Amino acid sequence: MLEARSVSKSYPTARGPLPILSDVSLTLDQGDAISIVGPSGTGKSTLLYILGALEPPTSGSVTLDGKNPFTLSDKELSAFRNKEVGFVFQDHCLLPQCTVLENVLIPTMVAPPDPQVSSRAEALLDQVGLSKRLDHRPGELSGGEKQRVAIARALIREPKLLLCDEPTGNLDRHTATQVADLLLEINRASKPILVVVTHSAELAARFPRSYELMEGALHEDHRGR
Repeated sequence: MLEARSVSKSYPTARGPLPILSDVSLTLDQGDAISIVGPSGTGKSTLLYILGALEPPTSGSVTLDGKNPFTLSDKELSAFRNKEVGFVFQDHCLLPQCTVLENVLIPTMVAPPDPQVSSRAEALLDQVGLSKRLDHRPGELSGGEKQRVAIARALIREPKLLLCDEPTGNLDRHTATQVADLLLEINRASKPILVVVTHSAELAARFPRSYELMEGALHEDHRGR
């Protein structure tokens, strides 16, 4: 279970604190899938980074299966993010000098040795339709293929939480639909908690639950549901 309780976030400025999030609460169970929409600058990415323990809230708390990552030491926090959380960003963030397979394996480099990890990486790449591209480098891939590599990389440690920041933002409509299909299929099959922030109303509408973030507050959208 992912639980955010009364999460607020502000940043210091010369004119005083700049509020970004205000009293955001959210509870998600294993296998839940939600989208979050809202205008640019409303704090969607900030909320995602707080949920994924990349950035602490100013106040409030976030727990994943009862564990508050912000109470951990730096070393423990890094291990928590590496094992429990998978991230997919708008810019896939692949290493250009590494092959597709090597990019997927990057999160395992700081984990205890696992003789099955290469087989798992190959199975994930097969799942995302890239079994014939293992030795290719990112420069040889299309935008959609790069994003599928990023999704496989996010799943390599079997995270409980999969967070996606504008995963279709740089893709054409057809490719965006394919990536959305893949994310929802993975959610159904592997049951991670899936949270996607997006500007796309079309993508958001495909999720069982959708929220809108406006003026720092999170509201569930019940239209058409």
